[in-house]
Amino acid sequence: MLDSAIFAWIHHLVGWLLEPVTVAMLALLALAVWDVGVACGERFGGLARWRRLPAPEVERRARRRLERSDLIARLGPILGLMGTLIPLGPGLAALGDGDLKVLGVAMRVAFDATVMGLLGGMAGFVLGRLRRRWYDELLDVMEREREGER
Repeated sequence: MLDSAIFAWIHHLVGWLLEPVTVAMLALLALAVWDVGVACGERFGGLARWRRLPAPEVERRARRRLERSDLIARLGPILGLMGTLIPLGPGLAALGDGDLKVLGVAMRVAFDATVMGLLGGMAGFVLGRLRRRWYDELLDVMEREREGER
């Protein structure tokens, strides 16, 4: 039953996904590094310039950046898990054939993918938490300033 054509087709499709998943994970990590730089710029001067903007514009910018952080936080572990599971199938099959070298390579790829995915997820999570606090503080200050002008 498990040797049917559909399972063979799925096996080939999943095997083909390892490279795109790895490239996507590396792109996500590059985005996370870039976003850390943007967040540093925000923290050390950028948010002070935002105070001159109208509140709806600040909220729009904040929402977009928080969405990006949330996307990184969610996709990192998903891609890491995919990068973990994809090589384990052939690795376990190689174990059944007694080929420990292939199993070793598959395990190394799997664990590396796990770590990279968690690293991306952690970066996105931390950025999101910090940004939420920064943006809330900024909007509170802007609101107090508006109330003081009245």
